[in-house]
Amino acid sequence: MLHTTQLYQHVPETRWPIVYSPRYNITFMGLEKLHPFDAGKWGKVINFLKEEKLLSDSMLVEAREASEEDLLVVHTRRYLNELKFLFERVEGISRATIIDLDAHQGNGHERDFMDDKRVYIMDVYNRHIYPGDRFAKQAIRRKVELEWGTEDDEYLDKVGRNIEKSLQEHLPDVVVYNAGTDILEGDRLGGLSISPAGIVKRDELVFRMVRGRHVPILMVTSGGYQKRTARIIADSILNLFGLGLIGPESPSISAQNSDTPLLPAAVP
Repeated sequence: MLHTTQLYQHVPETRWPIVYSPRYNITFMGLEKLHPFDAGKWGKVINFLKEEKLLSDSMLVEAREASEEDLLVVHTRRYLNELKFLFERVEGISRATIIDLDAHQGNGHERDFMDDKRVYIMDVYNRHIYPGDRFAKQAIRRKVELEWGTEDDEYLDKVGRNIEKSLQEHLPDVVVYNAGTDILEGDRLGGLSISPAGIVKRDELVFRMVRGRHVPILMVTSGGYQKRTARIIADSILNLFGLGLIGPESPSISAQNSDTPLLPAAVP
C-alpha cells in the first residue's frame, strides 16, 4: 500500500537550503541555562546570520514534523534507516558518502550501513574517547584515528588528503557531512585542539572538494555545545557564502579555487 505523507514540500527558489525550526532548541523553565552544554545553539546560529543580514525568516526552510505513520516507514527493521529511505524516495540517488568529522566515532550510522555497499563512510575521530565500537568500525571505508590534542595543521592535512582519496574511491550522488564542532579546543568530551579558524577552514575544505566534483552536499551541525560554538558555526556559514560555496544558486567551485590552495596539486 502506498504511504501518503505531508513531509515533502515544494521549496521556492527564494528560500535558502537551510533547514531550521525553533523547536530544535531545548528549553525547560530556564534550567537549560545552568547546563554546561548550549542546547540553544541552533537558534543562536540563525540569529547571528540575521544580524549579519545574510538571511531572514522568509528565506529559511522549516521541516515538518513526522507523524507516527511516517516514522514507521523508516523504522521498520533497523533503527535510523534514513539514507536507505533516501535511496527509495529520491530519484537519481544510488550512491552516498558520509563524511563524519564529529570528534566521536559515528557508530550509529556505521552499524546501520554495515553491509550496504551503496554507502561509503569516512570517519575522522579521537581514538581514545566514546564509543570505541570495534564492531561498527568494520563499516568504515576510510578510518582516520586521531590522538589527544590534535591541532589545526595536522587535522586539516589528514582531513583533506582522506577526502580526496574517498572521492576517488567512491564518487557519490550525494554527500552527508557531519560537521561536529566538538573538535574545538576546550571541549572536554572531544579532547581535540582545533581552533575556531580551523573549524571554519575545515568546512570550507569539505565544501570545496565536494562541490568541485559537482556533488550535492548536506551538512548537519552535530555535536559541540560550548557557548562559543554557535558563533563559530555562523562564521563558517558566512565564509561559505562569501566564497560562493552555498546559496540559492551556488556555482560549481573548483577544489583548488582559492588564494591559498587547500591541498597540493597532487595527493600521494
